[in-house]
Amino acid sequence: MATKSRTRPDSEQKSVTADRAARLYRLVQFLGSGPKTREALRRKLKLDTRGFYRDLEFLRAAGITVNLDRQRYVLHDNLKKSLHNLPFPDPNLSLGEVGQLAKGRTRAHRKLKQLLARIIG
Repeated sequence: MATKSRTRPDSEQKSVTADRAARLYRLVQFLGSGPKTREALRRKLKLDTRGFYRDLEFLRAAGITVNLDRQRYVLHDNLKKSLHNLPFPDPNLSLGEVGQLAKGRTRAHRKLKQLLARIIG
């Protein structure tokens, strides 16, 4: 039986505010230093339980695996890979700025080029 991936395609990934991106970054950084209890994570991030689980689900949807092992949350992948997968808030670029950034040859450049093509044809 095939397992269903929790990661959504890039086109379905939720946008993230700058404040939430910063909080998610702190959460991943904190988990990167070792297993943590839910309470320790909630206190560090100043979140209620519902907010904690929303952020945890958001991380999982972004492809960052966080497991629960003996009442402690553990980052499955290494910290660098996990941080690489974090969503980034909209930088409010102009069409011209995106066009300029889309001229490279990396995967990130290709993603911008594809998005630009979808918008302007």
